[in-house]
Amino acid sequence: MDKKQRKNQIIEAFHFRHATKKFDPEKKIPSDDFRFILEAGYLSPSSFGIEPWRFLVIQNDRLREKIRDTSWGAKGKINDASHFVIFLARTEKDLTYDSDYLKDHFINVHEYPGERVEGLLSMIENFQKNDFELTDERRIYDWACRQTYIALANMMTAAALIGIDSCPIEGFSINEMNELLREEGLLDEGSFSISVMAAFGYRQIDPPDKKRRPLNDIVKWIE
Repeated sequence: MDKKQRKNQIIEAFHFRHATKKFDPEKKIPSDDFRFILEAGYLSPSSFGIEPWRFLVIQNDRLREKIRDTSWGAKGKINDASHFVIFLARTEKDLTYDSDYLKDHFINVHEYPGERVEGLLSMIENFQKNDFELTDERRIYDWACRQTYIALANMMTAAALIGIDSCPIEGFSINEMNELLREEGLLDEGSFSISVMAAFGYRQIDPPDKKRRPLNDIVKWIE
């Protein structure tokens, strides 16, 4: 496939993708296709490569019912979607510059030598305190959440490329969903908080054509 064909394929996927409101409950995503979608999220970029996320694939009917009753945005989707994912963001507990998580991540995942780990943690300290002013629990949580949306977008695009529909979901109370997930033992004793959710499956009906503002109203060239 040459570059022009690849570009056309990607743009066609973006036209295909829409926030699917009604999924076909009879159609299930093959396991290898959903593994491909998950891998697109898994390989997504994150600030300093710290991977401040976890993806919960909710296939348990009992838990799906609880989520449906807690999240108004999940109603009409979670029961019929083939796969349902909750994106968790790491919290201040794991993401402050001196956290055990960051030290372990750089030493045991990236396998950096000690002096490089010290340099990175010092850089993150300056970044958090001065550059982005990540000085409290909420700001660090918001920083992590923004990164989970990179993974979410990549997963939705990957799904669209192979003809699978998706719908991002923010229709929920953060506190109520966190309480539910905490009761289920899914927040690792405060290491995570809910960021966003997404349903994946196959549409029941075709959506209308996309409507967007003119490109020159969105993109401004500064030369």
